Formats: sequence, structure tokens, C-alpha cells
Amino acid sequence: MNLAILLGVFVGGLIAGIPVAVTLGLASLAYILAAGLPLVVIPQKMYAGMDVFVLLSIPGFILAGNLMNRGGITERIIRFANAVVGWLRGGLGLSNVAASMLFGGISGTAVADAASIGGVMIPGMKKAGYPADFSAAVTAASSTVGPIIPPSVPMIIVGSLSGISVGRMFMAGAIPGVLLGVAMMVTTYIIAVRRDFPRQPWQGVGELGRAFLGAFWALFMTALIVGGLLSGMMTPTETAIVASFYAFIVGSFVYRELPVRQVPSVVIDSAVTSAAILALVGFANVFGWILVSERIPQTIAQAVLSVTDNKYVVILLINIFLLFIGMFMETIAALIVLFVPLLALAQSVGVDPLHFAVFAVLNLMIGLTTPPVGVCLFVCANIARLPLASIVRAILPFLLTNLVILLMVAYIPALSTWLPSMLFD
Repeated sequence: MNLAILLGVFVGGLIAGIPVAVTLGLASLAYILAAGLPLVVIPQKMYAGMDVFVLLSIPGFILAGNLMNRGGITERIIRFANAVVGWLRGGLGLSNVAASMLFGGISGTAVADAASIGGVMIPGMKKAGYPADFSAAVTAASSTVGPIIPPSVPMIIVGSLSGISVGRMFMAGAIPGVLLGVAMMVTTYIIAVRRDFPRQPWQGVGELGRAFLGAFWALFMTALIVGGLLSGMMTPTETAIVASFYAFIVGSFVYRELPVRQVPSVVIDSAVTSAAILALVGFANVFGWILVSERIPQTIAQAVLSVTDNKYVVILLINIFLLFIGMFMETIAALIVLFVPLLALAQSVGVDPLHFAVFAVLNLMIGLTTPPVGVCLFVCANIARLPLASIVRAILPFLLTNLVILLMVAYIPALSTWLPSMLFD
């Protein structure tokens, strides 16, 4: 009965459109009241969920991304991407994907990518003669690359939940992230050729060199983050702090597009975003604790293993389940609530934890572009001023491409495990 109340309030809150963090909190509160447990359990479990050292890196990476974005990074990255691939058929679409791959290495979040890149690229593509629905769809689809290529906020969350080194998590996402981006560029090019999208003239080696020099300091930030982790000189939290300081120096004194007087507002915006994420982490931890106390993870594992203990079938079932969850539930909340029980199930059939972590995150990233609660779809629809339905039709080819890459990552463990084993073992 108590469990029915928990799930009923949770599902009802999602249907009503209440924010996921609030819905998790209300569902947990309803369960605790129905079970007669002391209310002090809620703050205790929230604090336990947030009291993880590596989570301190999340505000740092968010601040670094916001400082670089305000400091002129988006335009420079787009210019560089356009200089590299803009001359091909459908070049602005290819530039969109390439810019997302580059920008994702700085922001670490898909929504920031969709908003920043989309705010520039969607109007630009429409002006150049691209259909509005395609412009929004390619932006939304490519934004999911950001949280796979390091740094990645979801990977930090997974590291805190599983005990896997965040550095290893970052490197495990590198090859799948690049594969995802390249596959979407191929899809974009095929669509562009079939629909005869415009192409831009080759701007010459000089423009390529100028664009690279203009974007150099922005691109170097990714090298700084990855290099700091691989060298062992910095922890993820220290790397995030160094990245924030670097972003301030570059934005204010190199690009000179970030006035010092604007820095406090950037810090406040980053703090609000970070607080929302950590509140979500706290409420999701309470909800997850209730599920564990009700033995839901064991029930799920037993139910699946009673059907099959074949490793490949179990991986398929986990993928289907996470894709379904990703359609309705916010990524971080889904990870905190479901990652640990599903990891136990995956390990019971011999799946490497690092491998599982990567395809679990990739599943939920795809959910960001899948209706009905695909956050990136809503962001790009608002920018393009289109109804959601038209973007859903346009994004279907990209979803199919992403699913192919997901299956490759799920069934070829080396795509996730080879690079970390080479760099860390």
C-alpha cells in the first residue's frame, strides 16, 4: 500500500507537469507519512546524497561553461566548425554537429549546448534556406553528444554512485561520444544531399587558420580538463576550479567579451543551476532509499533473471527499459534512482561496471530528444518557434542513428573500456 502511494504520487506529479525534483520530494513525503516514519529521514537522506566530494565539481564545470559562453566561446567555435566543414553540402548542419562536439567538451550538459548553439545556429540556418524543423532537429540531436564527451555532469553523478573514478568515466565516454557525433554528421550529409540543402563556398586556408586561432583558447580548455585528470595532478573538483579560473581569464582578458562587472551575475546563474541539480540529487536519494528499503532493486533483478540470464538479452532489456524511462524522467534523477539496482543486475550477468555506466548514460541522453519530456526538443522548438510535433518528425532519422550507436556501445565493450584501460591501468 505504501509503495502504491509512492508510485502514484510520483507518476501523478509527472503527468501534472510538476518539476521532477519536487515530484520526487512529494512522493517521498507521502510514503514517509503513510509509513509513519519520522520526517527527519528526509533531510538526513538528502544530505547523505549530496555529501559526496566529487559532486563539488558540478558547480565548477557549470561555472566554467557559463563564463566561456558569456565570453564569446559559442561564436568562435561555430566559426571554426563552419570553416572546417561548412563548404560541404548541408555545411551549416554539419557545422552545427561539429560545434556541439566541441562545445560539449566545455559545458558538459546537453541543455546548455542546445540553448547556446541553437540560439546562434537555428536562426542562421533558417536565414540560409534550411527548413526550420530540420534546423531545430539537428541542434537537439547533436546536443546529446555533450554529456558523453568529457567533461560530463551525468558521468560525475555516475562516478559518485558507483565509486568508479570520474577520470575513467570521462575517458570511457570519449570514443562513444566521437562515434555519436560522426554518425550524426553522416546522417546530416545524407539528408542534405537528398533534399539539396545549400552549401557555402570554401573560404580558404586563411579563414581556417584565423578561425582556429580565434577558437584556440576555447578549445584548449578541453585539453586542460582532460590533461589535468590524466596526469593525476588534479582531481575532478580541482580541475573544475582551474577550468573556471581559466574561463574567467580567457573571457575577460583574452577575448575581452566578458566584462568583470558581469561576472557576479554569471556566478549567480551558475549557483542557481547547481543548486537545482544538487536539490534533485538530494530528493532522488530519498526516493532511491525508499525503493531500496522496499527491495525494489532485488525484485527487478529477480524478475529479469527469471525470464533470462543470457548476458546479451539482459543488456537489451536494460536498454529498452532505460530508453522508456528517458522519455519521461530527467536524466540525473533517473541515474540516481535506477543506476545502482541496474548496475547490480548487469554485473550479475558479467557486464563490466564501466561499460554499463557508459551505455546507461547514453540511453538517457537519447531520452533528452525523445517525446514527451525531451527537454532539448522543447528548447529547440522554442528557439525555432515551431510546434513540437514538427520537430519530432524531423528528428526521427537522428534518433535511428543514435540507436544504432547505442547498440554498438552496448554490445562492443571495448568502445568504452579500451581508452581508460590504456590511460589508467
